Amino acid sequence: MFLALREMRHSKARYSLIMVIMLLVSFLVLFVTGLARGLAYANVSAVENMSANYFAVQSDADHAFRRSQLSDTELSAARSMVGEKNATPLAVQMSTITADGADVKADITFFAVDMDGMLKPKVVQGDGITNETKGSVVVDSKLKESGISIGSLVKDQASGLTFKVAGFVKDSSYSHTPVVYINNLDWQAMRQGTGQGGSSAQQVPYNVIALKTTSSVAAQITSKLNNVEVITQKQAIASIPGYSAEQNSLLMMIVFLFVISGFVLAVFFYVITIQKSSQFGILKAMGTKMSYLAWSVVGQVLILSVASLTISLLLTFGMNMGLPDTMPFQLKGQTIGLTSVLFIGMSLLGSLISVAKVAKVDALDAIGRTGA
Repeated sequence: MFLALREMRHSKARYSLIMVIMLLVSFLVLFVTGLARGLAYANVSAVENMSANYFAVQSDADHAFRRSQLSDTELSAARSMVGEKNATPLAVQMSTITADGADVKADITFFAVDMDGMLKPKVVQGDGITNETKGSVVVDSKLKESGISIGSLVKDQASGLTFKVAGFVKDSSYSHTPVVYINNLDWQAMRQGTGQGGSSAQQVPYNVIALKTTSSVAAQITSKLNNVEVITQKQAIASIPGYSAEQNSLLMMIVFLFVISGFVLAVFFYVITIQKSSQFGILKAMGTKMSYLAWSVVGQVLILSVASLTISLLLTFGMNMGLPDTMPFQLKGQTIGLTSVLFIGMSLLGSLISVAKVAKVDALDAIGRTGA
């Protein structure tokens, strides 16, 4: 490490330029990773933030919520196995709403939930609603950008029903649309095409049943209920329209960025190593161990990659503070840790090419005693 630090102090300009390149590459990797995670969260945050860890859907629905239809029969059976509070119905309906005083239409997703159950939305502004409340909804805060505020009247274009906004929730999106929470009473009225629920409201199906249970009990529900499959929360998220295709494309971009960054850094250090071949040969002739020389090369890469990654993290957080709220961007500690480890790992992997070159340097050739 002494040799690595001494050389970096002697050639400040050269290693400063390399560090700038590593800084830009690591910043690009972090920023694209943050965008990918932000897009994912904006797509599935409503499901990801649910306390349920399993969902019961129709077995032929391909895990998609909107393709599934379940009745009170399946709900009662599920509750008998997991408990009354650990199974709750969830209905999903995508639609378009307009609002008094707002000039734009907004695409939204209705979530009909039990307002006394585990899917009850956490209101951050305004008031919540109960199962007995008629004509009131709780909406995602992103709808504020469409001019909707507490007390606004929003009209569902599909059913023609009008609802009053009682409160806002945070980070609740489904398939890149804000979620509007309604109670089961209004859901039944909406699906029947009437302004109020009636005796036939019990016949209105739900889409899924949210469950909080163990894997063994989930398997029992699947085996005992006909035409019902219990899926995990991750499976439910992966089945949200557009999620898998979007994330696979972004993941491929990130993988290529890691590969390209490792290749670029490997080339730069390989060129520098070639320029120093004679110096490495002289050091070998003086009796310097190969392990010491290898550690000096790897040490330089490690120091530069860690320093550039630290600065790029600060730049990324600084840019995130200046980004508009409409741009999805999210970097959590786990994502930062994994990205940082992969970036440093790719840098060290690329340095092995330079180490191999140093190992091949012949001391006699380096001091000019080549055979005639």
